[in-house]
Amino acid sequence: MKTLLPAVALALVTLAAPALAADKAEILGNADRTVTHLKHDPAFATAARMMGGAKAVYIVPKLVKGGFIFGAEGGAGVLVRRTGKGSWGEPKFYDMGSASFGLQAGLEQAELIFIINSERALAGIEHGNFKLGAGAGLTMVNLSSGAEGATTAHGGDIVVWTSGTGAYAGISFNGSVISPDKDMNSTPTEGPEAQKLRANLASVR
Repeated sequence: MKTLLPAVALALVTLAAPALAADKAEILGNADRTVTHLKHDPAFATAARMMGGAKAVYIVPKLVKGGFIFGAEGGAGVLVRRTGKGSWGEPKFYDMGSASFGLQAGLEQAELIFIINSERALAGIEHGNFKLGAGAGLTMVNLSSGAEGATTAHGGDIVVWTSGTGAYAGISFNGSVISPDKDMNSTPTEGPEAQKLRANLASVR
């Protein structure tokens, strides 16, 4: 029995690796499409200016929030550090989630791009289990889809571009938590999907 256990564990890891790689590729592909959607949004000019000096971006291509009485919110995303002018580093995987109570109706699905402008905000996310809200001591401002010529999205530690559909007037991030996905980040993120995402980010100017 003792000799079988390592073999079983190895088999499970071997079976899990392709599935994990497929999950990573799907998230990266969706994140790349989200960047493309931003580039076609009226708010792009403002976002592009801010991304020019950003420390990093956190992209959540599919944040789902909805339900009756109890509403849950969550999505998988990627954090990409700027490594130089026009260049971006290896994507890292982080999950975003929260729970809220109250009378809610409908289903909202949104795309998010967090433009991270300060080292303090970036360090907080990378440290793990980063909770958004006033208690974090950081300023967050929203740059909603369609906000052509917006001037309010300046000076924030984090600026959030959102594009969503559904029954909610907007999304509140207060109390949401961003946590690293240790399984996803256990192996280097390489391949065409990662390269395409980095190239798309580099084209934002």
